[in-house]
Amino acid sequence: MPSYTYSYPRPSVTVDLVVFTILDNDLKVLLIRRGQPPFEGCPALPGGFVLAGTGGDDRGEDLEVAARRELAEETGLPEGSVYLEQLYTFGAADRDPRGRVITVAWYALVRPTLAPLVMAGGDAAEAGWRSLTEVDPDSLAFDHGRILRCALERIRGKVDYSDIAFELVPETFTVTELRSVHEVIKGTAYDPANFRRRFKRMQTDGVIEQAPGRRTTGARRARVYRFVGRG
Repeated sequence: MPSYTYSYPRPSVTVDLVVFTILDNDLKVLLIRRGQPPFEGCPALPGGFVLAGTGGDDRGEDLEVAARRELAEETGLPEGSVYLEQLYTFGAADRDPRGRVITVAWYALVRPTLAPLVMAGGDAAEAGWRSLTEVDPDSLAFDHGRILRCALERIRGKVDYSDIAFELVPETFTVTELRSVHEVIKGTAYDPANFRRRFKRMQTDGVIEQAPGRRTTGARRARVYRFVGRG
């Protein structure tokens, strides 16, 4: 393979991650405290540089590989254990004081059973779940506030026509638990009867199925279900 050199500068590429979970019926985002300059000590989204490789056969890593690696390194969450989807590319010329840096943002959804496993790693001084009601996006490092707003708009737009809500419930769940995920993300109440009819359609279509056992919710034992997927 020939080696190519370029007479013009090339930007760096990073990945940034907006990681959501739901705990105590509250939508939370994972923030780290930066352990290094720039913005040392400031809250930020987890992320880092894409490994570009040394040239020749070493081409570095794909974007999704970089995103999953950074997620594992900076949070301690098991690699490949969470739902991950590319969000948007942010490339304002002045977004990073270190130089020209383009970032590809992703959002991730963490089941509540995995959320307590989060621990800081990489160049993060600490990592923790923060309620979105407590987060001032404008206080985040770089342009992470803009990225956070974009991710929140995305999941609010997708929850009613996609299957992302199933990524925020336990492996087995009740109708009420699934409805609660929709309500928390959208920030509005759903009519229980209408939601149950929608739930029944998903069951008829084979998207969900009843699972063994029942779960105690208040004074009753509710049926539990699991997500099967779509054809």
